[in-house]
Amino acid sequence: MISFPNLLSFARLLSVPLIVWLALDGQMTFAFWLFVAAGLTDAVDGFIAKRFNAQTELGSYLDPLADKALLVGIYLTLGWLGHIPRWLVIMVAFRDLTIVGGALLEQTLTQSFKSQPMMVSKINTTLQIALAALVLGSLGLGFSDHGLTGVLVMAVAITTVMSGIAYVVRWTRRVGHVQMPP
Repeated sequence: MISFPNLLSFARLLSVPLIVWLALDGQMTFAFWLFVAAGLTDAVDGFIAKRFNAQTELGSYLDPLADKALLVGIYLTLGWLGHIPRWLVIMVAFRDLTIVGGALLEQTLTQSFKSQPMMVSKINTTLQIALAALVLGSLGLGFSDHGLTGVLVMAVAITTVMSGIAYVVRWTRRVGHVQMPP
């Protein structure tokens, strides 16, 4: 049986191609509202899973996968369209690839992996969502951001680097002692 939080994560994952298509098609208002709905499912699925003891092993993988797909998808799209700096897109995508690669490496070397997001990563994800929503909202709803986009770009860049370094340090400690068979 699949739990309700997992269904929300799966729905978020399935929304990614539609959000990207809407943004690429210039339908920023729809892209914005669907992105907001997808972002809300992230908060709701986590709350329900913890509050009602509905956490599953599948959810521990599906939730971060959906988050990464959503954020990398919208960052690549907004970067492609020239709405956010391409250097930031590269940083965000590289960090997420590093995290996924590190998780696979840890699983391969230790035959064990437990998804445990760090606080700096949660802050980074929140800032990434806020920046994407602000850019989509200003494009789709036509409001001025009063310079907040620039502030969020720098905050996302800083927390992206901090989070990436924290994960590399964590995995180096976890797998650094693993001996390879002769």
